[in-house]
Amino acid sequence: QVHLVESGGGLVQAGGSLRLSCAASGRTFSSYITGWFRQGPGKERAFVAAINRSGGSTYYADSVKGRFTISRDNAKNTVYLQMNSLKPEDTAVYYCAANLGRHSPYPEHYDYWGQGTQVTVSS
Repeated sequence: QVHLVESGGGLVQAGGSLRLSCAASGRTFSSYITGWFRQGPGKERAFVAAINRSGGSTYYADSVKGRFTISRDNAKNTVYLQMNSLKPEDTAVYYCAANLGRHSPYPEHYDYWGQGTQVTVSS
């Protein structure tokens, strides 16, 4: 089992940057695929990015490609989401999630979730 805690959210102007962190408990963190999802007001939870166990493969939603970068440091049990060129439509609660299976863009395939961190981008 793994416990996830996100941090790094906040208020930023359009065009700005934020870096989210997801700290995981548990000695087997490197066994998990880890992803970031977001849920905007009145919207369903949507895939943002994911990274495989070693960090060698990454996956992105089309809406964030070229602007967001996911990375992980297994020695620190932490996954990061660097967000650049932020837009008002990026405003959402961002969630970190983990699963023991294969990469998936579907929230229902992830077993563990953090509590979320709010990101607000002003125009």
